[in-house]
Amino acid sequence: MKWAVCLLLGGCAIAADGPSLFYSKSFPGSKPAYVQINLSRKGEVEYREAPDEDNPVRFQLTEAEANEVFGLVDKAGSLKRPLESHLKVAFMGTKTLRLENGEEKNQVEFNYTLDPAGQALAEWFERMAETAQRRIELERTAKYDKLGVVDALLQLQISMDKKRIVDPEQFLPLLDRLANNESYMHTARARAAEVAAAIRNPAPKP
Repeated sequence: MKWAVCLLLGGCAIAADGPSLFYSKSFPGSKPAYVQINLSRKGEVEYREAPDEDNPVRFQLTEAEANEVFGLVDKAGSLKRPLESHLKVAFMGTKTLRLENGEEKNQVEFNYTLDPAGQALAEWFERMAETAQRRIELERTAKYDKLGVVDALLQLQISMDKKRIVDPEQFLPLLDRLANNESYMHTARARAAEVAAAIRNPAPKP
């Protein structure tokens, strides 16, 4: 019931049931210049490109994926120790990671880290962000720029091939609509069907 109320209100954060993670990256001049991700222990993801955005992209990690992410938090000392390397490297955006568990709130900020768990955590959140961005672009082109759908699908395929997409099944409803809508070019419909088939029948893991 609480989750239903949150959906109706639009701006609710993920319901706190156990520990949760907050991640943000501020990188002025990049596109997008800001991303924010909230991750619940159950694997519920909310992605925003502004702190006050009231319509986040929502999707779901598997139980194994959520366990892996929160296991990395444990390896990173529950974010109680600094992660910044302090090396003279190029600016790659200010990353903020915060673990919230009841009254406990541990937060770290870094541009670049040598900590293996910190690196893996940042990579996980980068993959979540890329997933949301591919979905936003595909939804945008499907609605406003039919000629851009082919390129948006190509970018999604590239991200999938590089294993950068989490919860790929979230794309299936839109892909199916594109594949079956004759108002789109044949190339777009064929590519949408191809991507949907790859999601439904993934190649065996080596």
